Amino acid sequence: MPSEFIELNDQLTRLTLAPAVGGSIVNWTVIATGQPLLRHSDEHAVNTGLPGKLGCYPLAPWSNRIAEGGFDNPDGWLALAPNSLTDPLPIHGSAWQQAWQVVSQAADEVVLAVECETPFAYRAEQRFRLSNGQLSIALCVTHLAEHPAWHGVGLHPYLPRRPGTRLQAKAAQVWMSDASKLPTGLAPLPMEWDFQQLKGLPEGLVDNGFCQWDGHCRIEQPELGYALECQASGADYFLLYCPPGLGFFCIEPVSHPVNAHHLPGRPGLKLLKQGQSTQLEFSLKYRPTVGAGLPAMAVHP
Repeated sequence: MPSEFIELNDQLTRLTLAPAVGGSIVNWTVIATGQPLLRHSDEHAVNTGLPGKLGCYPLAPWSNRIAEGGFDNPDGWLALAPNSLTDPLPIHGSAWQQAWQVVSQAADEVVLAVECETPFAYRAEQRFRLSNGQLSIALCVTHLAEHPAWHGVGLHPYLPRRPGTRLQAKAAQVWMSDASKLPTGLAPLPMEWDFQQLKGLPEGLVDNGFCQWDGHCRIEQPELGYALECQASGADYFLLYCPPGLGFFCIEPVSHPVNAHHLPGRPGLKLLKQGQSTQLEFSLKYRPTVGAGLPAMAVHP
């Protein structure tokens, strides 16, 4: 394991973190088999130095894309520049592009933190905890700037996708989007996007935000021999990203819809004054199922 990585272990699973690469999770695996529970990050992925090639990274002080080159704060317009080579719009805030520091480390818990000045001053902290096959992540963001600003938070996990992968996540509506991946309006759930009951992932592209989520989701991986029971708090929305033909998908717990800074009422965003905080928590519980003894080599993408 590279010296800049940190490892946590419980009785069942191992978590590897890369604080310097956006405070990201590199891998979360089953100790007995090496089975990846998040998308497997191999040496090539690690060497890119890009959080988006790893297992999970934090979103702060906003999630996803913002249009119009910025947004209004109470003290005036905050201009934003594109911050990703793969997207023309500012995306996912700034915390994911910073090196995080280790605040504390114990056998079952690690706390990472970063202080940013862009797009305004804030401190973000992630608390990772492993216990009996459950990974718990708490992301807390505290506003440090003198003037108030709008904040949102989220997490961006990547999960293995196989033909039999099934998802359950109860939502009431979905934001439809345009070619720039910005929301155009709320709509009832299309049948193929309705995950009230466990069902397979759609064959076509999905890159949309879902509303009025109860915070619970279940991910079943019959070919890989396990299920994940997940629970979020501080996240009334999730983003589902299913790129066709790739061996992963993302279900992202977020506090607000895409481009909320320009939607009526700024849904899900919080206007924080200096010293005020907002928080999101997400837990993923590993549950072995029939066939859980598959060797690690057989399940990597």
